[in-house]
Amino acid sequence: MSDRFRLTIAQLNPTVGAFGANAAKAEQAWQAGRAAGADMVALPEMFLTGYQTQDLVLKPAFVADAMAAMEQLAVTCADGPALGIGGPYSDDSGLYNAWWVLQGGKVVARMLKHHRPNNDVFDEVRLFDQGPISGPYRIGPLRVGTPVCEDAWHEDVPEALVETGAEVLLVPNGSPYRRDKLDLRMQVIVARVVETGLPLIYLNAVGGQDDQLFDGASFALNPGGELALQLPPFDEVIEHVDLARGPEGWRVLQGRLAPQPDTWEQDYRAMVLGLKDYLGKSGFSKVLLGLSGGVDSALVATIAADALGPANVRCVMLPSEFTSQASLDDAADVAHRLGCRLDTVSIEGARGAVAQALSGVMAGTAPDVTEENIQSRLRALMLMAISNKHGEMLLTTGNKSEVAVGYCTIYGDMAGGYNPLKDLYKTRVFETCRWRNANHRDWMEGPTGEVIPPAVIDKPPTAELRADQKDQDSLPPYEVLDAILERLVEGDQSVAEVVAAGFERATVKRVEHLLYISEWKRFQSAPGPRLSTRAFWLDRRYPMVNRWRDQG
Repeated sequence: MSDRFRLTIAQLNPTVGAFGANAAKAEQAWQAGRAAGADMVALPEMFLTGYQTQDLVLKPAFVADAMAAMEQLAVTCADGPALGIGGPYSDDSGLYNAWWVLQGGKVVARMLKHHRPNNDVFDEVRLFDQGPISGPYRIGPLRVGTPVCEDAWHEDVPEALVETGAEVLLVPNGSPYRRDKLDLRMQVIVARVVETGLPLIYLNAVGGQDDQLFDGASFALNPGGELALQLPPFDEVIEHVDLARGPEGWRVLQGRLAPQPDTWEQDYRAMVLGLKDYLGKSGFSKVLLGLSGGVDSALVATIAADALGPANVRCVMLPSEFTSQASLDDAADVAHRLGCRLDTVSIEGARGAVAQALSGVMAGTAPDVTEENIQSRLRALMLMAISNKHGEMLLTTGNKSEVAVGYCTIYGDMAGGYNPLKDLYKTRVFETCRWRNANHRDWMEGPTGEVIPPAVIDKPPTAELRADQKDQDSLPPYEVLDAILERLVEGDQSVAEVVAAGFERATVKRVEHLLYISEWKRFQSAPGPRLSTRAFWLDRRYPMVNRWRDQG
């Protein structure tokens, strides 16, 4: 019996519902493995259908098509290494999140996910039935145990696989990104390796799906927690992993250890890839956005240029009488530095027409936020018209701080198909701009250098909807606002706890009030990439109508 085993792992980017395209990617990986002399080729959880499918997987026709595609893939990949790939399975006993092993033109094993995550961004309990704990399967000289994603986060499935003869654990995953997620994965998987005494290969998907990102960063650990392989995050990679059997059993031979970028770079890459995949998988290749001369729209324009290339980004300045010359100059500077097209469309004529049309029903009232919101909604009207005419998806540019407290206009600056900054607080917006000015990577399609003028980052934020307006007129300073929001949202702290941390009670209560009354706006907001543990709607789901307030 051979003492060597070659496993090809394919850290790839599927598209939900694109069975043919996903199967073609799987076949390409299998061909690469066959050419490299692999014994087995492995792809991530639910790869054939894409992940997450949400309620699509409850449609019997969807599952039937997926299973038919899986059977065809087995035939296509009959002459060569075994192929492990995720996809749904249904029979009289139920519907399962399964991982299929194909060899010699047929299905030779099928692992049914036992633990269904029902927290965080997952609700698999309502989608899938619980599978039994599957035993190991033999591929050539090796008995492989496959806990499917969540199964590796619990002790019982790996323990049962060891007891039934598994010699290595291969874990296919659809594990979504959020800040510092790799550290958490490592902690959990090290525990499994220590408990089982087996080497473990953790294979994760990459790519964007709606508001979730899968970051790859696949790795392998040997007993004792020794890191034998680490793949880069967010890149598609096909990697050949060699295992050898020695006196103490099977071990993963040392492979490459790709460096893992810091948090700022990973968040930025997530925003770029999230936008790129949301557009590409939806059939869009171009975007537009309102470029105000402010920091948020400057960062969105930069993200778009890095995702799609500057030639595919249209920036539009929509001035009113309140737009300063500095804002006009800053917007032009950003567009020039990025190499993006900049159009100017004044809203003054339209604003006058709307004021005239409303003059009767608004007679005798004083100008207030109503007139400010008209300006924002007129800008949305102009931008959506350009979007419709040229087939460019409109990006909205509100950050998490503004979205949290409703400092945004529904059907105005909130209008758009995608929001790259949705889960990024304002203070992080500033720092992300500075990071991008100082760094450029091969995966960025935008230019190198200082693409966001320091003047744009440093000037006081303003919506410019009235004379001399500043955000701080309506909100606490962003460093205070964000610190309170992080405690209320990410930390789920009580008002008393936030006050005990040194914040004024009146300010905390005001922020809490704004947070709750803005839920209806967030319900209608554009999707955007999840970066944190408490992204609005994905992680934090609150009622729109809510009369409770924390009296602590």
